[in-house]
Amino acid sequence: MAFAINHRENSRQYPYGFDLTPLLIHRLLVGTNISPTLKVAVTSCFSLKRLVFTFYEFCYTMMNIHDYISALNQGSMILSDKEILKSIVEGNIVIEPFRPECLGTNSYDVHLGRWLAVYESHELDARKHNTIRHFEIGEEGFVLQPGTLYLGVTEEYTETHHTVPFLEGKSSIGRLGIDIHATAGKGDVGFCNTWTLEISCVQPVKIYAGMPVGQLIYFRVDGDIENYYNRKGGAKYNSRTDKPVESMMWKNTF
Repeated sequence: MAFAINHRENSRQYPYGFDLTPLLIHRLLVGTNISPTLKVAVTSCFSLKRLVFTFYEFCYTMMNIHDYISALNQGSMILSDKEILKSIVEGNIVIEPFRPECLGTNSYDVHLGRWLAVYESHELDARKHNTIRHFEIGEEGFVLQPGTLYLGVTEEYTETHHTVPFLEGKSSIGRLGIDIHATAGKGDVGFCNTWTLEISCVQPVKIYAGMPVGQLIYFRVDGDIENYYNRKGGAKYNSRTDKPVESMMWKNTF
């Protein structure tokens, strides 16, 4: 599949290579209205271009294999439990509060905080500041309803200084028909805050503060970083909070 895609993309860059259609090639080889000299010239040209193109694809494939092997050698993969602990000791990952029993094989379980929020308006406008109403989850829990977007927050405050954090819902949450994020599963290097959750459900389900909802996994970064999230002047979610934060899309220019 990748070869076919690259093949099509590269054909635009080499118009005298594979842009010759099969019909034209057939006409060149067996047609009677083209002179033999022209047939030999164009066929030779096509064969040469095809040889060059084949060599190009071979080099491209070898470079991809080399990059993949280099990534493996450099360890650009998911951190194991030991590597997560090592990064915490070194201060490159911060999880507060940290509970050893929440550390998985290659992830860390995070929990639902006591605050939820809903938008005050049913109809939202991406260019406007859509305000939200916060409320606490009581001891008796709270029943989520389908068709409503709830903003939640993790109990845990986290910092990630040398890896890329990803937040994924736990499988047990998914089996209850609950999604904990719509699109925002990835954090940036330098992200220092609690995680706002975009919660929805497919049927009524009761949830509780403190229940495990997701797991953080960490990817190593290949290369140096120039703009850490917590140092970016235009970062919209830098202010530390223990409550869900509404969309700041309205701060963008569009």
